[in-house]
Amino acid sequence: MTPVPIVRRVFGDGPFAEIGEPALVVVDERSRTVVVGGDLGHVQWSGSGTADSRWTGHRIGVYEQVGLRCRQSVRSRYPVRSLALHPVLPLLAVGTGSYDGGYSFNGELLLVRLDSGDVVSALPYPREVLGVEWRGETALRLVLAPCDDWENPQAHEQGHTVVVTRPDWGAVGRGAIGDEELAAPAESVVRADNRAEARRTLAELAVSAGRPWSVRRRVWAVEGTEDGRVLAALDGILAESWLPSGERQWAVEDEEGGRQLVPASDGTSVWTNAERRSRRRGGRWETSAPRVARIAVDTGQVLETLSPGVSTVLVAGGQRVILRPSDGHRKRPERLVMLDLDGPVEGPEIGHFDLFNHSFAVRRASRPYVLVGTDPDEPHREKWVTALGADGTSRPLFPHSWVPSEHHFGGPAVEIGQSLVHAGTVHHGHGLQPGGAYTVRRSLNGSVWWQHRADHPATALDTDGDTVYVADNSGALTALDAADGSVLWNTRLEVGGAPTTALSLAVAPQGHLLIGTVDGRILECSPPE
Repeated sequence: MTPVPIVRRVFGDGPFAEIGEPALVVVDERSRTVVVGGDLGHVQWSGSGTADSRWTGHRIGVYEQVGLRCRQSVRSRYPVRSLALHPVLPLLAVGTGSYDGGYSFNGELLLVRLDSGDVVSALPYPREVLGVEWRGETALRLVLAPCDDWENPQAHEQGHTVVVTRPDWGAVGRGAIGDEELAAPAESVVRADNRAEARRTLAELAVSAGRPWSVRRRVWAVEGTEDGRVLAALDGILAESWLPSGERQWAVEDEEGGRQLVPASDGTSVWTNAERRSRRRGGRWETSAPRVARIAVDTGQVLETLSPGVSTVLVAGGQRVILRPSDGHRKRPERLVMLDLDGPVEGPEIGHFDLFNHSFAVRRASRPYVLVGTDPDEPHREKWVTALGADGTSRPLFPHSWVPSEHHFGGPAVEIGQSLVHAGTVHHGHGLQPGGAYTVRRSLNGSVWWQHRADHPATALDTDGDTVYVADNSGALTALDAADGSVLWNTRLEVGGAPTTALSLAVAPQGHLLIGTVDGRILECSPPE
């Protein structure tokens, strides 16, 4: 039997964690079941975007009404628009879909078997399904968005209502509903927004079960301390601290939340940066000022706050923390900012940054490393792994791509001795291809020690020196031998039997694994012996 890590504790747990931000809730008294459609969000931010390839955060969760245990969690390619439990069969109909932003309304009709867990996409082609409703045991009423808005400015307010019948809906196969069954004239349709009602319903159900509920999503960074505390940065929280007892010690709130955690040189505080997205306020789009803060680990006190003017990535290594501007709209080179306890110091110019090409957060770095393009006009091409000296001077080490015919996107990394282990994906015109994700160990002159190829991009990695732990966006956690890259074990992450996905990962000083998940939880795991 393959050894797997054991989840010893879960920080930040709560009911309905698996679905993230709820969009729709159905409570079925007959089966004593609660069904929730929700969204965990994307797994990219302005400093890193590679892990979002082939990812979907849309979820359907099936819960027991008594105790609120998650019985089933289903991924959906599109947002959940409608839910309906069959009146007799253990079967759930789910309408999903969205507008693609330029032409089509895409989605699916999913039929979820609650006994076997099988999921069938029943339509012959992508089509947004706005409404599902059972009309007895054999008839299912569907409200479909128009196929597209080509020459139809009313398409966003219209729908096509049909009733599809089958003697046994449990036997319906993939794409089994024909085109002719979906034909119907267009009529006005109200697209309901059920998010506020969904939040109220879940809060009431949680109170009834004695388990207060709030939305937690996306733990972007996690770190362990020498005294056993756990630090995390996540949506809505710039940083938080959990005591060894399992109690949350403190939390610093933020409108968007923290994305990175980098220990400061004093050993008692941590740097973190906040994401800033444009939001619509009063009929216009606004973006709050970027925020970088240093927080006391013991108390959670914000010791200083910087407003660098543009969004920035924290680059760790040595005694200084470096701010690298990450404003993707600026094509010209930007200046680094060198941070220490005496205040920020302007550093040298460095090439343009974009979230796919230049993401390169190196854990356990003895000095700062960045990816820099050699062509100022096309900085995404011919990137080099570059080391930064204490005074900010740069020294190119080796080309980021070790395969001349491949263009590599950046990703998470870790330093081991005189080498770097880094992950990313291979660019392809049709999207990420099978085997297009990689983890590679290279010496500081660029020679390849080993490489490991996978189908899904890494979200995080770290090492204890002997083993490299790699999490990817499929929900897998893989342990590679640091010496030769061979697979020691591979497992699918679960909490309470329900699948989850790691977004951040750290080997704590005590040797156990800390895993921050897309659903806002922090797992403390014992690696197998």
